[in-house]
Amino acid sequence: MNYLVTGGSGFIGSHLVEQLLKKGHSVINVDNFDDFYDYKIKIKNTLESVGNYVEFSFQDKNSDIEKLQLLINDENYQIHNQDIRDYDGLEKIFNSNKIDLIIHLAALAGVRPSIERPLDYQEVNVKGTQNLYELCQKFNIKKFVCASSSSVYGNNEKVPFSETDNVDRPISPYAATKKCSEVLGHVYHSLYNIDMILLRFFTVYGPRQRPDLAIHKFSKLITNNEEIPFFGDGSTARDYTFVNDIIDGVLKAILFLEKNDKVYEIVNLGESEVITLREMISTLENTLNIKAKIKQLPMQKGDVERTNADISKAKTLLNYEPKTNFQNGIKIFVEWFLRNRF
Repeated sequence: MNYLVTGGSGFIGSHLVEQLLKKGHSVINVDNFDDFYDYKIKIKNTLESVGNYVEFSFQDKNSDIEKLQLLINDENYQIHNQDIRDYDGLEKIFNSNKIDLIIHLAALAGVRPSIERPLDYQEVNVKGTQNLYELCQKFNIKKFVCASSSSVYGNNEKVPFSETDNVDRPISPYAATKKCSEVLGHVYHSLYNIDMILLRFFTVYGPRQRPDLAIHKFSKLITNNEEIPFFGDGSTARDYTFVNDIIDGVLKAILFLEKNDKVYEIVNLGESEVITLREMISTLENTLNIKAKIKQLPMQKGDVERTNADISKAKTLLNYEPKTNFQNGIKIFVEWFLRNRF
C-alpha cells in the first residue's frame, strides 16, 4: 500500500513511518520541519525511524534536509519538505504519486502556544487539514485517518470522556481547531464518501517526545538540577498513553478503513490510567534517581484539569488494547532520553 503521512518526521509520525516501512509499505512523508521546535530533532527522528544512527553534521536547514533525503536511500520512502498550508505544493505531490490512504498527523501543537498564536493555529490546523480533504476529493482518495486530540473535551465534568460527550466548549484555540477538523471531516465524508476515522489522542509520551512536552521538559530540568514549573496544586491529571500503544491504535484504524466502507468514526486512543502531576514528577524522580526542584506557579489559562479516556469504543471497533503502564513507559522514555540528550 502507498501511504501519505503528514508530520512523518515528528514524534508520533516518525514512529508510525517506522512501523509502516517495516511492514513493507511505501510511505510519502510530508513535513515542513517547522521551527516550532528545533528542526534538528526532526532529522534525528527521521534517521531513527529507518534505523540509521549516523552522526549527522548539521549546517543549515535546507541543505540538511537535502542531505537527509540522500541518507534515507529507500525506494519505498519519500520525504517532502512541504507545508500543508500550501495547496499548490501539496497538489504536485498528489499529482506525482498514487496514494491509497492518508494519515494526517501534522499540526501546530500545544495548548498554551495556541493562546499566543491563535491565527497561526487556524491556518495550519484548519486550512491545512481542509487542503488535504480537498485534495482527497479531487484525486478520489477515499480513506483518511486524522489525528484529533483529547483537548476537545475541555473541562468535561463527566469522566471518563466518551466520544458521545458534547465537545462544544473547548477552552483553547488549539482544541477549537481540532474540533473544527472533525466537523470538516464529516462534511467531506458526507459530500464525497471519504471513509474517515478521527483519533482523539490522549497525552502521548515515549521516545522522541517533543522537548516542549512535560515529561521530556521535566526530565531535562531535573537532570540539569533546575526548577520544574509546577502549575496548581499538583492534582491536575492526564491519561498518559505510551507512543507504541498509540501507533498500534493508528495501525488498527488503517486496517479497519481498508476493510470497511461508509465509515465516519471518532475514536479515543488513551490508556485509561490517570496520573496526577504530582505522581508524574514522583515517577520521574524515582526513575532518574534525582530529586526534583519545584517552582510553585498558578494554573495556566487553557489547561484542562483532567483527561480520562473511555476506550471501550476503540476496543470494540479496532481491537485496541494498550499494553504499557506508566511506570514501564517512563522507564523506556528515560533510557532513550539519557542516550539522546543534546
